[in-house]
Amino acid sequence: MKRRVLEQLPLLQERRGLAYTTALLLSALAWWVRWELDAAFPPGFPYLTFFPAVIVTSFLFGRGPGTLSAFVCGILAWYFFIPPIHTFALTGRTLVALGFYAGVVAVDIGLIHAMQRANQRSSRLATEQRRLAEHTELLFSELQHRVSNNIQMVGAMLSLQQRQVVDPAAQLVLADASTKLQLIGRIQRQLYSTTGEQVPLDVFLRDLMADLSAADSKPGIVHRIDAEPGILLPPDAAIPLALIMAEGIANAMEHGFADHDVGMIVVSLARKDGAIELCVVDDGAGLPSDFDLSHSKSLGLKVVRSLARQMGAQLSIDKRSAGGTALRLILADDTSKFYVS
Repeated sequence: MKRRVLEQLPLLQERRGLAYTTALLLSALAWWVRWELDAAFPPGFPYLTFFPAVIVTSFLFGRGPGTLSAFVCGILAWYFFIPPIHTFALTGRTLVALGFYAGVVAVDIGLIHAMQRANQRSSRLATEQRRLAEHTELLFSELQHRVSNNIQMVGAMLSLQQRQVVDPAAQLVLADASTKLQLIGRIQRQLYSTTGEQVPLDVFLRDLMADLSAADSKPGIVHRIDAEPGILLPPDAAIPLALIMAEGIANAMEHGFADHDVGMIVVSLARKDGAIELCVVDDGAGLPSDFDLSHSKSLGLKVVRSLARQMGAQLSIDKRSAGGTALRLILADDTSKFYVS
């Protein structure tokens, strides 16, 4: 509020006649107060009430009205309060008093004028910065939108191509590639806020999980996320982590809950012992007895292993003793120090 008021100074810039009239009225008020209190003031203070009038006028209405107020107040003080009073006689002492007054009011008006010029420049710069920020935000949002749309368009083209392929294995590969491209497009759209700032992982993963659960055809499967707030990763780490989380959820839905309509998938993200740990846990059917992650032929798990290697992370998928499956991704200490802000 204080900043907005200062940005309006000087006042009455479009009505300068009123500004100069107000300057005269303030000068007259200063003279009246000085006249009424003359008996209470000790000798030698002719400008006691005139200095505030000049300063207030300059501050509120600018250099022109302030200069007028300084001139009028000087004349009034000279005639009524500088001996010999009621004359405009020039003596040595009168010249000293008038010179002192002129010097003080000139400095006051000059400083106030410089302050207001600087404030106006600052206001113009702030306005330009706001416009530039809004324009940059719009451009960034449009760029994110176009990148995401282009990625998803490629995924849609693969999906169309899948319908023209007869080989079941090729159909499966194209369908998986199309799904992952659509997912990357959503991740790209959600990774940054509209201001261009990267979204913390707890918000980012929660939004992504909401999208994945909305696409789930089994409403009895509950999706829950428990993510420590404030963790940030650069895009080259956040996107692979999100893809690994999405693959863990997809595997749980496809295999763990293939014959179940009720269950729970819990995703957790936290710092532990200087590392970042992502867990995707379900209470579904669990893993086959002969499951081996390092020798799995699943395309999705191959991608997950490759992404984990790129991040320098440890990846494990184990059967839970209570039933179900747990996917765990741990970024090593040196990796987490590089990525976490």
